[in-house]
Formats: sequence, C-alpha cells, structure tokens
Amino acid sequence: MTEPAAYWPPFGLTLTTPHLQLRPIRDEDIPAAVEAARSGIHEPGRNPFSNRWTEAPPHELGTSMAQWYWRCRAGMNPKDWTLPLGIWRADDFIGCQDVVAQDFATLKTVTTGSWLRQSAQGRGLGKEMRAAVAMYAFDYLRAEVAESEAAAWNQQSLGVSRSLGYELNGVTRASWGGKAHDVQKVRLSPATFKRPAWQLKVEGHDATANFLGVPV
Repeated sequence: MTEPAAYWPPFGLTLTTPHLQLRPIRDEDIPAAVEAARSGIHEPGRNPFSNRWTEAPPHELGTSMAQWYWRCRAGMNPKDWTLPLGIWRADDFIGCQDVVAQDFATLKTVTTGSWLRQSAQGRGLGKEMRAAVAMYAFDYLRAEVAESEAAAWNQQSLGVSRSLGYELNGVTRASWGGKAHDVQKVRLSPATFKRPAWQLKVEGHDATANFLGVPV
C-alpha cells in the first residue's frame, strides 16, 4: 500500500525532542486531538485565542477541528502554508503547534501558535515544543524570523516567549470574540534564540522542504 507521505510529503516529517514527538496530524489522529481539546485547554472565561474555537459546543468542536486540518492541507502551497503539528508525549496526544508562512521565499519568516491540554501544562512541555519548531525553522527551513503573539494578560505564554529569547515587537488592539484585547507581538531571530542544551532529531525534512519550495 502507498504511504500517505508519497502523495503529501509533510506526512513524513517528524520532530523529536527529549520528551515529545511533533508530526503533522493525519485523519486517524483527529479523534485524539478532539479528545485532548475537549478535556480542557484554559479556564472558563479566560480564552487565550483570537478565534474562539474552544468555546464551540462539544458536538461541533470535532467538526470544526477536522475542517481546520483538512483546510490547512488543501491550501498548502509554497506561497502560503500552515503546517499543524500534533504533539505526542509517549502515546498521548497533548496538543498542537502550528507553523505558518506567507511568501516564505522572500520574507524568510514563520509565525507560530499552539495549545496544550491543561493536564500537560506547567511541566515545561510548552517551552520544549516551541523550541523544537524554532530550531526546525532556523536550522532546516533557514528562516530568519519567527513571530508570535498573545493577549497582553496571557503571562504564561509570554513567559515562555521570554525564556526562549523572543523580544517584544509592539502591541496592537484587536477584537477577539467580540471583545477588545491588547495583543502583544513577539519576535525571535537566530541571534536572540536561547537554544536548549538538547539536539532536535528531524526525519522527513527534504521531501517536506521540496513540497514547500524551500531549498534543501
């Protein structure tokens, strides 16, 4: 039988850290992703996301998550791509880390966003998975900038950013879920990146890079 990576090369990508494995979410992974999201990501009334997807009724959440993953795959091209990476600790699906780029060949910039189920928070895993995608972006994709953002009140997320060397990059005012929020932008470069002591293991990069139009 033909492996899925033969027709969609990112399926062959795997990033391995000391405690985690990051890889693109396949259809058979979606139920685990939905279960992780339904278990709780944040406290009620403290939604950290610009898109209020976690507030969808339980019977709608799975549909919207599946549509998101399918939409990312269908729209991926060298000029505009979103790569949703599932996060596994041993055999447990614990969250997702998205890597996004537009006109990467010119801008050499990626944007990241992520979530972790509450039971996996507070253990340093959020920092580990964000370090992994920063290392992949800088060392393999040859990105020059990695950007992210968080609500100004979300000190947990901003604390992870600071610990990795992200620098503050301005505050914007945005409507999230019909409410005004101050949004803190952050920016990371290879020069400011506080690299972890461990090494990232990467499999399946060449085929993924070719698919994204990134020189190997």
